[in-house]
Amino acid sequence: MSQKQTHAFQTEVSQLLHLMVHSLYSNKEIFLRELISNASDAIDRLKFESLSNDSLVEGKDDPNIHIDVDKDAGTITIRDNGIGMNQDEVMENIGTIANSGTRKYLESLDKNQAQDSNLIGQFGVGFYSSFIVSNSVTLISRKAGDKKENGTKWVSKGKGEYSIETIEVEDCGTSITLDIKKAENEFLNDHRIRGIVSKYSDHITVPIMMIKSSEDEKLIEYETINKATAFWAQDKKELSQKDYDEFYKSLTYDFDGPLTQIHNKLEGKLDYTSLLFIPRKAPFDMWEPKRKGGVKLYAKRVFIMEGNEELLPQYLRFIKGVIDTDDLSLNVSREILQGSKVVDTIRKASVKRILSELDKMSKNKPEDYAIFWKEFGMVVKEGVVEDFANKDKITNLLRFATTTNDTEEQTVSLKDYVERMNDDQKSIYYVTADNYAAAKGSPHLEIFKQKDIEVLLLSDRVDEWLVANFGDYEEFPLKSIAKGDLEDLDSKEDKKKKEKTAKDFEKVISKVQKILENQVKEVKVSSRLSESPSCLIADENEMGSNMERIMKSLGQDVPETKPILEINPKHPLVKKLKTKVDKDLVKVLFDQAVLSEGGQIKEPAEFVKRMNKLMLG
Repeated sequence: MSQKQTHAFQTEVSQLLHLMVHSLYSNKEIFLRELISNASDAIDRLKFESLSNDSLVEGKDDPNIHIDVDKDAGTITIRDNGIGMNQDEVMENIGTIANSGTRKYLESLDKNQAQDSNLIGQFGVGFYSSFIVSNSVTLISRKAGDKKENGTKWVSKGKGEYSIETIEVEDCGTSITLDIKKAENEFLNDHRIRGIVSKYSDHITVPIMMIKSSEDEKLIEYETINKATAFWAQDKKELSQKDYDEFYKSLTYDFDGPLTQIHNKLEGKLDYTSLLFIPRKAPFDMWEPKRKGGVKLYAKRVFIMEGNEELLPQYLRFIKGVIDTDDLSLNVSREILQGSKVVDTIRKASVKRILSELDKMSKNKPEDYAIFWKEFGMVVKEGVVEDFANKDKITNLLRFATTTNDTEEQTVSLKDYVERMNDDQKSIYYVTADNYAAAKGSPHLEIFKQKDIEVLLLSDRVDEWLVANFGDYEEFPLKSIAKGDLEDLDSKEDKKKKEKTAKDFEKVISKVQKILENQVKEVKVSSRLSESPSCLIADENEMGSNMERIMKSLGQDVPETKPILEINPKHPLVKKLKTKVDKDLVKVLFDQAVLSEGGQIKEPAEFVKRMNKLMLG
């Protein structure tokens, strides 16, 4: 037995403990849900690890979770015969928070959000919820396969530090004993505990055991208090929406039920069951690079792994659920999954069903689809690039903000857009920007407003990749209004006028070009502006300014390109150039064009001086 050591919690853990104890008072009972879930995961891990190392299974007892309530001592103990932890793992898992998303969560959490206790499990910090109801928590654990004398005892009052020591532990697994606060003694009531288990953990596939009520106090007999059956294996005809909602909540720790679920059982060449849920709300870590998917893989009811990218593509990473197949061996590894025809078939069928269900929702339940798109639309857009085989199906799901709707809500499909196109229109027009307001206020839109042509307003970061890889929709190409010429909008008469104006401004353009030779590739008379004096455009095949900014923000090297400056010959400031090509005015016109498209000017102080000088005349 080693000497007891005392350690301070990582800063983020101390924050979290303070948050748990002082803010999460609206639904204290979730501590039991969290501890049972952790115990169930530990048992699943042992089942999986023992497939390749049967020496890990030490006892003859079937996997189970025991809950013991001691009213006299004022304690609750939750113990499992799962994988257990060694001392290093206890310190790593209990003493620190490794997930960067959790740190961001703590930094951004305000008091109202903190009261939503259903967030806890989603952030992988459920163990700490024990301190909501406890004076102190004692954890005793031994990892399966380790010697009995290598057990670990961890104790903390949740006030910034914990003690840890090596002790002898007879059985592998973990037991957690909570010294319940006097104010929370309702949780020492046997019926109260059973009610919480029924509410949150009924569908845990591991038996949860409690002592059976008996008149003979000396007789100790345990009984199973949960259903302990694989929910997804039940006949869907016998399940209500409430059943699905409750299982979903127990699986995901979500407070609300899902938008919908897809429950299928297939028998034939492949035997498998899939129960997939489309959530109402995006998880906090949806954009974390290391985030795992939310689908659990089972083989013959035995949990194998979670979050493997082979099960569903990345653009469907928000899907939660279970896939259980009889056609995989229990000792399957992640490497084997990568080349598995079984998994490939299941993946293709699952993607097809999910996209079909979303298509049905968009047509039959537009209100639900609006909720879905607001939460997950940006992720679905990734699918256009990622999943070429299903590009057409994904395209039909896309929604956009446009100049027709005076709102940033993305509600317009490409089908809607094409149906409203002018008869002589040859392209689907779009503009990209950092945000909706910048897209809506883009000077490039002026000619389109005049001609009553709808334009897609794209402000999601993924939109640049979407349009770059999109191709055509129903033979109509997507065309940026901030790139190249817009000659397809000009009538013969417009073209004649444009040529005449360009000739009139030849000398002006030549002088402006000389002044800005280090900043622009070319200066042109614009036919796309009606109100603004100037704007910047890119060549048809060059990277646009918005894409350049995104790439630079990601730390990518961007080839140096110069934009084209277009000036509006009808604007009073540009007309002044015909009298005198003033250098300050030319530079102000360029800087204004940079600002109007969301860019940053290189010399803001010089810009202010020039503006002041021009205003003073």
